Amino acid sequence: MNKKKFSSYVKKFDFKGLFIDLGWDNYYSGQIPITADENTFEIHGIVEKRGFVIVLCPPCAGGEIPLSKTRKKIENNFKKIHHEHLIIYTDKAQTKQIWQFVIQEPDKPRKTREIQYAIEQDPEILYQRARGLLFTLDEEENITLIDVIARFKENFAKNTETVTKKFYTEFKKHHNAFLSFISGIDDSIVDKKNKSKQWYASLMMNRLMFCYFIQKRGYLDNNIHYLQDKLKQVKSKAGKNKFYGFYQNFLLELFHKGLGQPEKKRKLSVKLGKIPYLNGGLFDVHELERQFGKIRIKDEAFEKIFDFFDQWNWHLDTRVESSGKDINPDVIGYIFEKYINDRAAMGAYYTKEDITDYIGKNTIIPFLLDKVKNAYPKVFKTEGFIWSFLKASGDTYIYDAVKKGVPQNGDLFGDLPNEIKAGFLPEIEKKTVKNSKSPHLWERRKCWNKKAPQEIALPTETFREMIERRKRCAKIKLKIENGEITKTNDFITYNLNIRQFVQDVLENIDDSDFIRHFYKALKSVTILDPTCGSGAFLFAALNILEPLYETCIERMEQFTDENQNPRKYKFFQYVLSEVKSEEHPNLGYYIYKTIILNNLYGVDIMHEAVEIAKLRLFLKMVGAVDINIRKPNYGLEPLPDVDFNIRAGNTLVGFASEDDFKKAVEDKEPIFAPQIIPEFEDEFVITAKAFKNFHSTIKFLKFEKWINWC
Repeated sequence: MNKKKFSSYVKKFDFKGLFIDLGWDNYYSGQIPITADENTFEIHGIVEKRGFVIVLCPPCAGGEIPLSKTRKKIENNFKKIHHEHLIIYTDKAQTKQIWQFVIQEPDKPRKTREIQYAIEQDPEILYQRARGLLFTLDEEENITLIDVIARFKENFAKNTETVTKKFYTEFKKHHNAFLSFISGIDDSIVDKKNKSKQWYASLMMNRLMFCYFIQKRGYLDNNIHYLQDKLKQVKSKAGKNKFYGFYQNFLLELFHKGLGQPEKKRKLSVKLGKIPYLNGGLFDVHELERQFGKIRIKDEAFEKIFDFFDQWNWHLDTRVESSGKDINPDVIGYIFEKYINDRAAMGAYYTKEDITDYIGKNTIIPFLLDKVKNAYPKVFKTEGFIWSFLKASGDTYIYDAVKKGVPQNGDLFGDLPNEIKAGFLPEIEKKTVKNSKSPHLWERRKCWNKKAPQEIALPTETFREMIERRKRCAKIKLKIENGEITKTNDFITYNLNIRQFVQDVLENIDDSDFIRHFYKALKSVTILDPTCGSGAFLFAALNILEPLYETCIERMEQFTDENQNPRKYKFFQYVLSEVKSEEHPNLGYYIYKTIILNNLYGVDIMHEAVEIAKLRLFLKMVGAVDINIRKPNYGLEPLPDVDFNIRAGNTLVGFASEDDFKKAVEDKEPIFAPQIIPEFEDEFVITAKAFKNFHSTIKFLKFEKWINWC
């Protein structure tokens, strides 16, 4: 399947032809009615392979693809009929596609994923995945459902971290070149000039990359080439004796008065078209722009950077792997850590996803469980639901790596070669082996140091290591089955999958009080990274909390729908009224916004790092919204202000309170303290007022929502 042929199928929306050509079989089930949000969707079968089905969902009555929350419900209902499946959604005009599937990644909870495609795009992302679903005639006789699932997972569940070195290298060159086009930033002080220019170049790059992400979704005047087209328009107005530049005459207007202000307050001198109000602070007048009022950047700088950006496919779906030309928001953080600021020289390093995920889940989730246990100990008793549920789970929560090659039935070592089994001595022989003429134990076990075959062993694992792993696996399984694990910390001690366990408990428990207490714990937990950089640990925390929020809200909805006593679930009803409020575009946006405002806090000494962390959080929220050109602001809720959550500062040097500062000055400079302290009094008052006003506003808004709902 070459790309040209694949593109032809996809652009014609000929999915049956595509998958038949890939060796799949016809699916003869006809139409399957699936109900979601009081609408019935007639799902059409396309193809199948050994029970794995690929189906097509028709558009809504208005001709559009169902919204994300509806798609999630369609998927949940359809999996009751066909557990292994791929659903393709299309609009009536055949301009857009969404490929929806569920993948269970190692050490992560099950989650619905989607790949979006528009007819004007290069279908590279889809091609990189779907071409691997080819089944040849030679394979036909031996293929099983397990093989199909494995191949689908291999091609669709790829890590999002991979981005080509070519992009990094070219980005670094363009960033350095961009610096040379900036003028008007403190030319008199060399060190400060370089630092300020570096900072402003990073700020401009962040703003432009943000615009590239959202313009590809149609947020900028529904034009995926918005910035390039506006640059051409500006150049057409320039000429001899015409001092008209893209930066000062268009971009600043777009940033400060367009994206940074509500439509009603905009006083524009240029035509921006239909663009959303984003808020969030990213496009406010920056302190460098206030400090240096005559900053200029040549048009040539933007020509070069836009030509570079246009070589890549920009998408907000962070779950899709970059295939060489696909850029997602995670790239921004990685670029910053790797290239822009040489943070390694400062002792700062980029922490990869596997490490942040491991630390995050094994600290956040035990904390949540302990918090719920303190408020609602009933389900944590030895005979309570939590530990009874674990006891009945068998080896479900033992990681697959630990279980690899372990026989499900019979002797734990019965499948090993005879020379390996010879190293296991019966008890009676152990007592007499010293007096026996038979080989010593170390001689019998010399072969245990050989590398074990990959079918039953982990990479580089010897037979000796594999045997010890099997023993540990059997020991942990026995403890689970005997009900000996009754403490949260035991999940860490025995390295159990606590993340999936909590997810399954939330989905299966019938105790609404547990859901209520768990949700309150979620809303109240605060997670601080005192050296957050571009937000690697904060994003790990967000990814851990997000499915927990989603499951709690789904269970609240289930309890209120199934119970006839509305007073019993008054708290649930209030939460659901907040979730379904018109101000929130959808559930995903509400959850991300709640986590970012309520749970995540970060500090970093570098301003650029803090700005990139905020940028990535904003992109996460924007990516959760389905654009709707008919709604005000494209259906996008203005982004929240996270200045109190993510801040620039030094967490090692400084003071936590005004009293701490005064005491330190009095201890160090007792004679001059009366003169020094008053110089800072105004700043104390301003900071205290700002902080108090912020919290008063938040409390008032929450109280107002509660009163309005009641």
